[in-house]
Amino acid sequence: MHAHVTKGVAGASRSAGLLRQPCKLIPPSCKPRCLCQPPRASSEQATRVEVPGLKPEPWLGSPEQLAALSDLRQRMVQNSGPRGQSLDDRTLRWYLRDRSFDVDEAEQKLQALLRWKEVLRPETLTYERVAEEYATGKVYTTQQLDKFGRPAIVVRCKLHRIGEFPLADSQALAAFMLDQAVRTAEDLGQEQIVGIFDLRGFNVQKNADFTFARFLIDLFFEIHPKRVGQVLFVDAPWAFKPAWAIIQPLMRKYAALVRFVSVAELQNEYFTPDTVPPDFAETTLDTSS
Repeated sequence: MHAHVTKGVAGASRSAGLLRQPCKLIPPSCKPRCLCQPPRASSEQATRVEVPGLKPEPWLGSPEQLAALSDLRQRMVQNSGPRGQSLDDRTLRWYLRDRSFDVDEAEQKLQALLRWKEVLRPETLTYERVAEEYATGKVYTTQQLDKFGRPAIVVRCKLHRIGEFPLADSQALAAFMLDQAVRTAEDLGQEQIVGIFDLRGFNVQKNADFTFARFLIDLFFEIHPKRVGQVLFVDAPWAFKPAWAIIQPLMRKYAALVRFVSVAELQNEYFTPDTVPPDFAETTLDTSS
C-alpha cells in the first residue's frame, strides 16, 4: 500500500499556475477529449435553474467582502512572504467564498494550498509528465456539459489498479486533469464541475486504493474547495459496499455530495442523448421522463 498522504497535500487549483498543454494524439480506446478544446454547451442548459450540490457564497463586491479580501491579502503577505504574495485576488476571493468570508478559515486553507505547492510542484505538471498513465483511459473530461452547464471529469475505477503506477504519478495525473476541468468551466463562464465515478466492474482487491482515495478527497474538497459541486457514483456493485464504509468517513461532511445513480438515471437526469459521455450511452435512454 502506498505511503499515507497528509491532509492538504493534494490537487491543483487554477491559482497553482498550470500552463495549458498542446493537443496530443491519444489512443482511440481511451476516448478522452483533447485537453485544450473546450466542450460544447447544450441549448437546454440555459433553461436549467437550480444546480444540485454544494455551491460557494456569491461574490457581491460589498464593503464587507472587500474588507475581508484586503485583510486576507495582508495576512498572506505577512505570514507567507513571497509565496503568499504570489496568490492573486481571484484565488483569494474563491477561498473566502468557500469559507463564507471567514478570513481565519480562508487563510488556513490557503496555507494548506501553499504547502501542497511546495510538495507537488504544480509547475511541473505537464501533459508529458502524465501522458503514460493518461493513456490508460482511467480518467477523462467530457466533450459536452451536463444539463446544469457543468463539465464532467469521469473516472473509470476498474482501470485504476493498485500498484500499476507509482503513487506520485497517479497524484500528478489527478491534479492535472482536475485543473483542466476547472479551467474548462471557467472558460465557459461556469464555476463548478461534476465528478463521475464509473464503478462498473469494480474489484476490491484490484481497485480499492484507499491511500489514493484519501488524496482524491483532499484534492476535490480541500485544494479545490467547492469546485466539484457534486459526485456521482454510477452502478456501484455490491463489492463496493465495504470500500464505501471506509471512504465515507474520510469524506466527512462532503459525503453528502455523493449520489449513487444508475446509468439510466445519469442519462436522463444529468445529460441529454447528445451530451451523455460515451461510456454511458450504450443503454437506451428512457425518453418518457
